[in-house]
Order: sequence, then C-alpha cells, then structure tokens
Amino acid sequence: MSPASETRNSIIPPVSDRVRHRRRSWRMFKDNFARYFVAIGGVGAIVAILLIFFYLVYVVIPLFGGASMEVARRFAVPGGSETLHLSMDEQTEIGLRYTRDGHVLFFHTVDGSLISDQAIKLPANTSVTSFAAGAPGSEFAAFGLSNGWAIAVKSSYIATFVDGKRTITPRLEQPLGEAPIVVDLNGQALVQLAAQHEGEHTTLAAATQDNRVLLTSFERTQAMLGEDGELTATTREVQRSTEPVTRVLLNPEQRRLYIADRSGQITYVDIRDQSKPRVVHSLHVVESGLQITSLEFLSGGISLLVGLSDGTITQWFPVRDAHGNELLTSIRTFKERNAPINLIAAEYSRKGFIATDAAGYLGLYHSTAHRTLLVEPAATSALKHIAIAPRANALLAEDSNKQIAFWKINNEYPEVSWSSLWDKVWYESYDEPKWLWQSSASTNTFEPKFSFTPLAFGTFKAAFYAILVAVPLSLLGAIYTAQFMSPRMREMVKPTVEIMGAVPTVVLGFLAGLWLAPFIEKYLPGVFTALLLVPGGVLLFAYAWRALPLGLRTRVHDGWYAAVLIPLIIALTWAALAFSPTMELWWFGGDMRLWLADELGIAFDQRNSLIIGIAMGFAVTPTIFTIAEDALFSVPRQLINGSLALGATAWQTLWRVVLLTASPGIFSGVMIGLGRAIGETMIVLMATGNTPVMDFSVFSGMRTLSANIAVEMPEAELASTHYRLLFLAALVLFLVTFLFNTAAETVRQRLRRKYSSL
Repeated sequence: MSPASETRNSIIPPVSDRVRHRRRSWRMFKDNFARYFVAIGGVGAIVAILLIFFYLVYVVIPLFGGASMEVARRFAVPGGSETLHLSMDEQTEIGLRYTRDGHVLFFHTVDGSLISDQAIKLPANTSVTSFAAGAPGSEFAAFGLSNGWAIAVKSSYIATFVDGKRTITPRLEQPLGEAPIVVDLNGQALVQLAAQHEGEHTTLAAATQDNRVLLTSFERTQAMLGEDGELTATTREVQRSTEPVTRVLLNPEQRRLYIADRSGQITYVDIRDQSKPRVVHSLHVVESGLQITSLEFLSGGISLLVGLSDGTITQWFPVRDAHGNELLTSIRTFKERNAPINLIAAEYSRKGFIATDAAGYLGLYHSTAHRTLLVEPAATSALKHIAIAPRANALLAEDSNKQIAFWKINNEYPEVSWSSLWDKVWYESYDEPKWLWQSSASTNTFEPKFSFTPLAFGTFKAAFYAILVAVPLSLLGAIYTAQFMSPRMREMVKPTVEIMGAVPTVVLGFLAGLWLAPFIEKYLPGVFTALLLVPGGVLLFAYAWRALPLGLRTRVHDGWYAAVLIPLIIALTWAALAFSPTMELWWFGGDMRLWLADELGIAFDQRNSLIIGIAMGFAVTPTIFTIAEDALFSVPRQLINGSLALGATAWQTLWRVVLLTASPGIFSGVMIGLGRAIGETMIVLMATGNTPVMDFSVFSGMRTLSANIAVEMPEAELASTHYRLLFLAALVLFLVTFLFNTAAETVRQRLRRKYSSL
C-alpha cells in the first residue's frame, strides 16, 4: 500500500456496524413506507370508485320498484241517496260526494264523519238525470236535469293555520249563478253531460233523451268600471245520433268534443270555433261483439282511454295524416283482465290511471311507459265509484254494499320502463313514435319524455368525431416524433403537446362556442377546401422535395423536415380561407348553408359535430399522443437496428417491427382518449346546440349524457323521477366507461403477450 493510501485511510474512520445497520433500517423503512403508501393509495382509489358506483345504484334502485296499495280504513257511505261522483282534497283529509238528489257532502276520510251537507236548489218537479265533473284539479262540476236544464257548482278547500295547527275548510259555490241554465229549449232530459270551466270560459256539452248532442257556451259581458256583467248562454246542436249516446267528453281546453254511442262509434268534433262545431272524424273503436264500457280522458285531455267489455283498455289520440287531417288513432293497448272495464280514473298530472273491472279487480297503469304496475282484487263485486287523490297517493272506492275504502298508494316512479328509456315511444300530439328527451314544460299535465337513446347517441357521436380528428393527428405525430424527429426537436415538440393537455376544457369549450363556431360558419367552403388542399399540398411538396438536388436537400438535417412544412401548411390554410367567399359565391350561390338545405336537405347548425370534432379532438390529442409516443420511443433499439441490418427500410421496420411491438401502448392511448371523449362535459356543453336529436350529420348538434346531467341536475327536484333518471344516466356513463376500459385492458394484454417475443 502506498503512503498516500495509508494516510487517507487513517483520516476516514471506518463505518461501524451499528451505523450500517441504522442506515439499512432507515432505507428499509422508507421502502416499506413508500410501498404501503402506494398500496393504500391504490386501494383507496378503488374503494372511492366502488363507493361512487354503489351510491349511484342506491339512488337509481327505487326507479325499478313496483307499486303497492293497501286499505287504510273502511267506513259507511256518509249521507243518503245514490252517489254520482267522488273526489278528495290534495291532503287526502276531506272527501266529496255528489248525490242523485242534488246534495253535495263533505266528509272526513279518516272515519267518514260528515263535515257539511249542502243541497242544490233543484227546480220543482225535476230530478237529476246526469252529472259531469270538470278537469282534474278544477273542482268544477255540473248536474244535468230532467227538464233540459243544468246547474254548475265549484268546490274549494281553504287551509288556515292557528297555533301551528292546520285546518281545512271546504266551500261550495255556483260560478254560473244559482239560477239553473237552460241547455235544451225543447225540455228533453239531459242523459249525458260534459262540463269544463277555466277562467271566464265555460262550456257544457249534453246528450238529450232523443239523441241530440247540444253545445252550450257561456260569455260574461263586461260592465262599466270593469265589473262583471251579465252571463249569457248560447246553445247549438252538434249532431243527431241514430244510436243512443252513451258518453260525451269535453277536453279541458274546450277545443275537442268526443261523442260515443252504443254501437261503439266515437265521433271527434272540433269546437275551437264554438259557433261552428265541425265533425273531424268518426270511427268504430271496437270489434264486432264488443262494447265500450268506460270512456275517460287521460291527464291533459288529449288521449282517450277506452275500456271494453272484454277487459281491454286502449289509448287513442288524434294524429295528423299526410294531408294534415286529425284522425283518432289507436296508440297502445292494456289487456290484463277478462271482465268488462267499468271504471277508469286518470291521475291529475301524470300519464297514469287506475281502472277497475266487473269482477272487482283494480289495476294501476302508466300510458307512456306502457306499463301495468299492479293488478289486485279490491272488492268481491264491481266497484261503483273511484276517486284518485291529486297527488296519486290515495284512492277512495265505493262498493255495491255502500262501503267506502280508503286506499294508500305507493307509486312514485311509474314513468320508467325499458321501452320508455330506450325504445321509440308514441307521445301525445306526435305523428309517429320517436326517441325524445324533454324533461320539463310549462304545464302540469305535460307528458315527460325520458328517452336515453338520443343522449347515448349524442355521446357516441361526439366521441366518434373527436376520435376521427384526434387519432390520425396523434398517432402520425407520435410515430414521426418517436422514430424520425431529431432529439433536439423532440425535446421541444413533446413538452409543447403535453402542455396542451393542461388547457382547461372550459376554456376550449368557450373558444369553440364563441369563436370557432362563428368562424367556421363564415368560412365554411374554405374549411372544407383546406381539409383537401393541405394534405394534397403536403404530398405534392414531398414529391417535389425528392426532385430537388441532393446538395440542397442535405442542408436540412435529418429529423428537421417537419419544420420545413410549417410555412407550407400555414400558406395553404390561408389561401383556402382567403378564397372562401369567392368559392361560396361561385359554387353555392353566396350561401353554402342555404345551398345545403335546399339542394341536399341538410340542415346546418352553427354549433355542430364539426366544432365538437375539432375542439374535443384538440383536448384528446395530447393524451393519445403522449401515451403512443412513449410506447413507440420505448421499443428496444436493438430490434430496430436488427431490422435495418437485415435490409429492411425505415418504413418496413416501422410497419413490421415498431408498430407491432408498441401496439399495446398505442391501443391503450386510443382507448383512454376515447374514454375521455365519452365522458367530456364542458366542451359539448358549450360548443353544441344541446339538442337531443338522432342525426349523424356533421352539421347537426347533439346532447350527450354528461352534458345533460350538468344542465338539468341543478333544476331537478330532489328524489323525483327526473332526479333519479339523471343518476341513472351517470350510472350508464360509468358502466360504459368501465366496459370500454376493461375491453381495452383485455386487448392490450393479448397484444402484449402476442408481440412480447419480438
């Protein structure tokens, strides 16, 4: 050993075993801590995802629960005489009973005890021969008399609070005055009656004993100083029937009149101009041997529910034909029982209804969902009258033994079924079945349209156009960057593209909606010209570049050729946009959007799929590019050199060796980009028209599942059908993403095993 080494060893003291042990222990502690910390983080992420999944399922499960009914109490019919009609208040605390002798009785639904008994003043020597209830919620009703007169009444409920205790006081009034209304000047008995009252407009429709149908409309003249003037009534004959009229119905808007006779024929009369009633359509709605046993409006007064003698219930409403004529059309059928349907009661605001048959069975149905929710026995014989509560949570049912049963109903989400969510549904006032999403409207009787199909279609459409833009740019850019670009240029390009991925999507959506969409609309011919001109110009430039002298080409070092193309691409794009107005004037008559609509029948929306493809493609490109470029750059160099050494060209090596080896990573990048495109919210929210349409055109917009959740969740009523359906949409999105990721991982592992031997 040299003297210098001896001196150095004498200066540096030897490390003791204790110190080495302490260092080793500290290093093991850090390794174990990092391992367990990463493991806990991974498990925590999985647990968080599972918790999200289970919470979504927890919120969604009630949608698919069935309905239930139970008798809460029974009591004797309060008062005397025959019942004509039953109803109850919104709180289900007070019942209302109209009787044949002209009495109106309010009673407690708890025990049937009478609250008040108010008698209508009937003219001498007359009797009640018919009765009509107005639209659900209007509390309007009318008695038809044996001398051709009618008396209108209206009930109401006044809630007061004293010392925190609520008291509901029923009240009865006669909005058309206490004097009877002359409907038939001939004095024939009114055997059928329909009545509607809304604001200052009141209409009565009556069928007389000699089969005439009369329409009586009321107008109140305006007196001095804005006071109500005299009420005048005008009666017109609508038709004379050869068959006895069994039912007349008047819709709440007082625009449509339906007349049913004993033969099973229904006549539809347009009474929008009540001075000139017009018969629009008349048809038999029953087959030979059957009869109409019940006829009622569905909520809103558009659809007719026809109960038949064989236990079938059919739904009909007017549909316009090719000539614009409204024809009554059979929409859907419910057939659960074989006994005649004797009573139908529609819900006040939903498109559900309750029906009973002659055997005493009671069923709950929903028309839009085409769903039979419940059928169970309610009495040993046919029920006489039923009344559904305004909130559809209770039912009064009177049987032949003069007993009233108060039923509690649990039927929160009848609108949901597989057909209503995914199949075409024939909605009221539409000419054909459609896929539609429309969750709200200005009226309580609106028919909600909860089809997920246009939302799912919009989600995949947006993802398709985004991937159509992003995948070619990302993969071709990744291939060139990883295999052909110089290291110095790669050090600038790759971080720049990765920084693009950090741009908030709300910024991209803002720019796409407020700048890109108007810009493309203005330069539409130039944009499509650029899509053709730029690739073609690059190919021509590449061909011309090969023809240049070698000395000139070698001035550009290997891996820097892409920089030469930048000015060319800018120049070609500028030229296409600069000549856009001229091309639009020459080829499209000055307006390409109008030309598309007139010549090709293609509608143009400013915020369309092209905007989404560009904006979302810009957002997805960095993700796909980064993952694919890393996979391509990580291909072992010896594989590439070995291929080149065996005589393969650079492109043959890329196609036969590099792409196959990197295919698992490339596929992962594409699938992750697709997953992000499917779940993207802000760009599609701000850069599309948010219209849930089924149109694959690049010039039309869309609404996606994620955007729909973001738009409608703030206005959804807590725990409502709409609220839970939005969670169901989130669950569908969650499952779709999970399935895509699972499929992507499966394919990636197979590709990895297949090409791992290269």
